[in-house]
Amino acid sequence: MRRIAVWNTAFLGDAVLTLPLLRVLRTVWPQAEIDFYVRGGLAPLFSAQPELAQVIAYDKRGTQKGLTGFLRMVRAARSRHYDLWLNAHLSLRSSVAAMLAGARMRIGYREAALSGLAFRYAVPRRFSELQEVERLLALLEPLRATQREDRAALDDALHDPAVLWPELTLPLPAHAEADRLLASFPPGPILGLNPGSVWPTKRWTAEGFAHVATRAVKDGANVVLFAAPDEIPEVRAVRKHMGEAALSSRVLDLSGKTSLPVLAALISRVQCYLTNDSGPMHLAWAQHVPVTAIFGPTVRALGFFPRGQSTVVEIDLPCRPCGLHGHKSCPQKHFRCMKDIDPERVWNDVRSKLYPWKAL
Repeated sequence: MRRIAVWNTAFLGDAVLTLPLLRVLRTVWPQAEIDFYVRGGLAPLFSAQPELAQVIAYDKRGTQKGLTGFLRMVRAARSRHYDLWLNAHLSLRSSVAAMLAGARMRIGYREAALSGLAFRYAVPRRFSELQEVERLLALLEPLRATQREDRAALDDALHDPAVLWPELTLPLPAHAEADRLLASFPPGPILGLNPGSVWPTKRWTAEGFAHVATRAVKDGANVVLFAAPDEIPEVRAVRKHMGEAALSSRVLDLSGKTSLPVLAALISRVQCYLTNDSGPMHLAWAQHVPVTAIFGPTVRALGFFPRGQSTVVEIDLPCRPCGLHGHKSCPQKHFRCMKDIDPERVWNDVRSKLYPWKAL
């Protein structure tokens, strides 16, 4: 193996969950050049990742929009002369990219579009059986038969917990900026809050987030509010419900003000990350940060829940899950999966992470 391509142009969380796959590849084939193809805008997050030779953003809605941009990206990929192409995405565009890139060996999911044409080996995704990290690692199964001289090393890597954790390496300037932004906080643990999500039904109530944030401030903790630029209204709603507590020196609103690497570096410094089911949730647990995650329309069984010292707060309802990603509005019109989650229950879990010695 001289050159390997891993294609996963899905959302932020999906890209982070691909890191164990990349780490296994680097462990088994340390001399190979590994390129990671990601969604537009995500490349800076992985720019310092030691496993990778290149991080290549496919900006299908921006500079590479349309057929011309797609073909230009494929021609560049073809010029790399890959020995192995691993396709972790199911879309027609991703399968066509695999076909046109010209890799000697192409592996993807059986459920992907045109899988019979696009891939030399197509593996079942086993969505109802495996978690997402394991589904991604299953793409390596054909290599156990085709790369027999490396089978033992591959098996060892696939059973090594140190390899299978998605360690994220960030650029040093991102860490420096994170330290600068948090320097004004008084002593105390830090709670990170992420009230946003791409899908509205994945967002817990602003009142719920505000309740926990206010309790944290009164208990002597610092609070950082995070959000993407288009999620700033969610943070404003939380601050409105916090009242005077939002004006405390212990509250820092960074919504829409950080790059993705700086966001990840900031998250690595909090003692608890309270979040909806979202991409930044995976930035937290992957960096060994304790997570309290609010799950409404989605459930743990879908395989995208946070690992490590993490808690998923949810309630049992016959309508859950209502989809893989959630919806713009509740299909049942009641939104009970979020509205019925008790803020005090969430605060108790958050508090146990901010002050673990008090839980003993």
